[in-house]
This record gives sequence, structure tokens and C-alpha cells, in this order.
Amino acid sequence: MSDDLTKLCVENDFQTGEGFVACELNTIVIGLTTGVDTFFLLFAGAAVFLMQAGFAMLCAGSVRQKNVKNIMLKNLLDACGGALGFWSIGYALAYGDKDTTDSQTRFIGNKGFFLTDIEGDGYAYITFFFQFAFAATAATIVAGTVAERCKMSAYLCYSLFLTAFVYPVVVHSIWAADGFLSAFNANNLFRDQGVIDFAGSGVVHMTGGATALIAAIVLGPRKGRFYDEDGNPLETPAVFQPHSVALQILGTFILWFGWYGFNPGSALFIGNADSAAVAGLCAVTTTISAAAGCVSAMFTDSIIDALQTGEVSYDLTMAMNGALGGLVGITAGTSVVEPWAALIIGIISGWVYYGFSKLLIKLKIDDAVDAVPVHFANGMWGVIAVGLFSEKSRQSIAYSGSVAHVGWFYNGSDANLLLCQFVCVLWIIGWVSATMIPFFIVLKVTGLFRVDPLEEEVGLDISHHRGAAYDLTAPKQEDVEELMEVRASKHGKVEVPREVADAAEEVVGIDDAEEEMA
Repeated sequence: MSDDLTKLCVENDFQTGEGFVACELNTIVIGLTTGVDTFFLLFAGAAVFLMQAGFAMLCAGSVRQKNVKNIMLKNLLDACGGALGFWSIGYALAYGDKDTTDSQTRFIGNKGFFLTDIEGDGYAYITFFFQFAFAATAATIVAGTVAERCKMSAYLCYSLFLTAFVYPVVVHSIWAADGFLSAFNANNLFRDQGVIDFAGSGVVHMTGGATALIAAIVLGPRKGRFYDEDGNPLETPAVFQPHSVALQILGTFILWFGWYGFNPGSALFIGNADSAAVAGLCAVTTTISAAAGCVSAMFTDSIIDALQTGEVSYDLTMAMNGALGGLVGITAGTSVVEPWAALIIGIISGWVYYGFSKLLIKLKIDDAVDAVPVHFANGMWGVIAVGLFSEKSRQSIAYSGSVAHVGWFYNGSDANLLLCQFVCVLWIIGWVSATMIPFFIVLKVTGLFRVDPLEEEVGLDISHHRGAAYDLTAPKQEDVEELMEVRASKHGKVEVPREVADAAEEVVGIDDAEEEMA
């Protein structure tokens, strides 16, 4: 209605009377709506950007103490590299289109490099900010997988390459108005439907996860993970315990919070009833799937472990990554599935994470934070799940139009949408493999990919970042003894508290051990 009135006002240029009043009110309403939509994307983009802190905390807690500085810096540089790469080249390749009047389908965009051709209104700029936050997320996924052994120079190279070129091509193909798989392509819809990946199970998470998988294979495992010093396979793979479970769980909660910007924010607007309905549904399905994934992964692991050992235990890592897997799994269909379907998607996401995590270990592929099972495996499942569970009325509201094909479970004789989703999975795997495999091989051959074995053994904090992340220096033995003497002299001949004496003995033991090692 507002669009029709706007067109009428432009055509007639009312200067007085009721027409003039109606046009002025329409202008005010449009301004308010644009302001609300802009603030909505500002909030959503900020929530997605906060996920960088979540990734940083999760990765820092998951690695060993000697590599904390290194992984934190890489997460920070992801945001910086993502901003520069997406601003200069990536955004133009993803969404730039010099001629919006023709019906041509393009492989990449060709307008808006360095944001030079962007429209000057606030919504256009906030759209870039929102999309940049997504690009940075795709790059950050890789950081945890190659932690504790990847050179900083290599990390900077592939982070920039991913956000400036590889990821934007995937975005354009699936989300741009002239993408060859896009459901928004009004002129050349693939299979009359296009791919439905509402918030990026495939576009963001599969792309980042596939890159992480390729990097882990080319880079190789950490020292001592699967092989001994002589290169012989270990009978049982070594487990490198996380140095801070508290940081891990903090990172998980921050990521979960950020997903409420990731999924509901992908509605892009909030100033109308349909967009509000989409955002509200996204919040509900996101919550249900995350909870189901957490419970599914943890209890599946507990049951299998109990059957094998006879003892019941509950693994926090399984719970955390199960929740994240559920979040990734629902991201593609968050706006087009019913809440009950979100429950099923989340449960299966937990199983997908568990199975793929065990498979990586069996194949001797070292993923320091299990990012590949969470993002790549559940990214695939999330895209495919849309082809099974997409519901007609939800799909019509989210994609603003008629629905040619729905989820296979709603129409067993029509698998066109499911076919579209499978093609999306194959396209992302093919494109990422074609670009990133040669890229990582070149880095490896030129010696730019992996750190020196001695540097890896010592830890990247000391070898690359001027010292350890934590100051664990114990007090001097003589200072402790002097303190005890001073306390005794002040209060007469008193018995030294047991805990003080134990602490002093512990310090002496540490110092003696350090002297023997020296």
C-alpha cells in the first residue's frame, strides 16, 4: 500500500488538499520504517559481530595454555581482515550489479568496489555492515581447526582470500538477485524454486567448514596427536585437554546469543507484519534446535560410553558442540520450518556432530576445536533439512511470493526443492575445493603454512608473541619464609596455619623441581 501511494505521489506531485496530506504522512511513515529497519540490522549485525568474541573465548579455552595468545590474535585479525577484504572487494563480488534492468544471471557481482557506488542512505550502509559480520564469521571458523600449528603469515593470507573472493562468490550464487542458484532471482529460478538457505548453513558455515577441513588435511595433525616422535601411529590418539573449560562455556553462550542476530536478523527488515513474523519464528526455531542438539549429542555420547565401559559420564564438550551443531543445522531453514521440525533438526544435528567428530579421529584429521563437525557437517545437514521440512505458508512469507516446491515430507511426489538443496551442497564443496586446495598446497610447498616443530613444542605464545599468556611465576621461597617469620614475631610463638605451611611446601617443591630441570 505504501509503495502504491508513493508511486501515486510521484506521478501527481500534489501541492494541496487531501492528496498532499496523504503524501506527507506517507513520507513520514517511510522514514520511520526505514529508521526502524536500519536499527534492527544494526542490532542484528552487532550481535553477529559479538560472535567473534564467542569464537575467541571458545578457541582460547579449547587450546593448550601455551597457545592462548596466538589463537586470540588470530580471532582479532579475522575481524580486521574480514572488514578490509569485504569492504574493498568482497561486497562488490557478492552483491554488486551494474545493470539491474536486464535478466542476465551472473557468476559474480561487478559494482561497489570499496563501496564507491553504494547509495548514500543509512540502510545501504548498514546492509554492508551486517553482511561483513557474516563474512568475518566464515573466516573465523577456520582459526580453531588449525590452531597450535599454523603460521601467522599463512593465516593472514587465507583469511583475506576467503573473505575477499571465495566466500563472496558463494554469497552471490545463492543470495544475490542474479545468482544462478538464488531463490531471489526473479528471471531465472533454478528448478523454478532456487536454493533456500535463509541465514547461511551452507553459505557461511559450510564454506568456512569446508575450508577448515581442507586446511586441516593439508596442514597435518599437531605433534603427538596421532603419531609418536618416530612417526609411528599411536594405538590410541592423544587427547590434548582444554586449558580452560570456563572460557569454552562462556564462548558457547556468547555464540548462542549471537545467533539471535544471525537468524532473526536475516529477515533484513522488521517494520512490517511479515518480517516481524519471520524474525519471531526464527528466534523460536533457533532456540529449540540448539537445545535439542545439546541434549542429543551429550546423551548419545553418554549412552554409547556407558555401553562400552559400564560407567555413566557426561561430556561438557559434547554438550557445547551439540548445541552449536543444532544452531548451524537450523540456520538454513530457520524461517521456513515449524517449531516441531526444528526439534527434529536439532536432534539429528547432535547425532551428525557426534558421528563426524568420531570419523575425523578415525581418519587422523586433527581439528583442535571440532569446528569441522559443527560447521561443515551440520551445514550440509541444515541445507538438506530444508528440502525435507520446508512448509508452504512459512516459505511464502519468508520469500514473499508464490511457492513452486515445498519440503519432501509435505509432498512425497515432489523432490525438486530437495534436489535444489543437494545441488547447493555439491556447489559449495566443489567451489571451495577448487579454490582452497591449490591455495593451501602452495602455502605448504613454499614453507609458509606450518610453524617449526620446536616452536610448536614450545608453544606459539613464546615463539611468536613475546611470552606466555599467563604469568605463573611462583613467589620466591625466601619471601615466603620471611613472611612466616614476620607473622610469628608479631604474634609470639604461634602455630603456623596448616594451609600456609602446605602452600610454602608446595612452593619449595616447585622451585626444587625447576632447579633440577635447569
